[in-house]
Amino acid sequence: MSGIRRIADALKPRLVGAGMAVIVAALGGVHSAQAADEPDLIFRRSTVFKFLSPNDKLATYAVDDPEIEGVACHFTVPEKGGFKGWLGLAEEVSDVSLACRQVGPIKFKTKFEQGDDMFRQRRSLFFKKLQIVRGCDTKRNVLVYMVYSDRLIDGSPKNSTSSVPIMPWGAEGAIEKCADFVTN
Repeated sequence: MSGIRRIADALKPRLVGAGMAVIVAALGGVHSAQAADEPDLIFRRSTVFKFLSPNDKLATYAVDDPEIEGVACHFTVPEKGGFKGWLGLAEEVSDVSLACRQVGPIKFKTKFEQGDDMFRQRRSLFFKKLQIVRGCDTKRNVLVYMVYSDRLIDGSPKNSTSSVPIMPWGAEGAIEKCADFVTN
């Protein structure tokens, strides 16, 4: 028995370190290099009345693409009320809608891969994330954004997609081609 205990004691620091890495990753400590910052809250509307605790709500947010000037996305997410929601312990559902638009001249800041994270947000205490990813339809010169949620064990097939055709803006006549900025 003491041999097993010595092995367990020797492995303990490695297991604790590995466990901490999993916890840090689950809490969002590992994220894409250029994922957008916190979104701007546009408005909230109550959907379910709760007598003594906060109501369930729908919240609409805006986020600018951090790597492509001139593109903004708006998304609406349900937010749980009740005491669990108030304390941040409720797991949010995966229902999200998305609309992305050109809001100025489009300028690519850097190259990107198809399916790169544009925005990521934690949706439960440990395991669920909302993600907006970006791609380029090179044939049509259209930026394509998809929102979905995933979990450590199983994700959700619920998603939404929005397209942003790259168009001239104002007096500028030159239109950038997204195919010139995709790396794969």
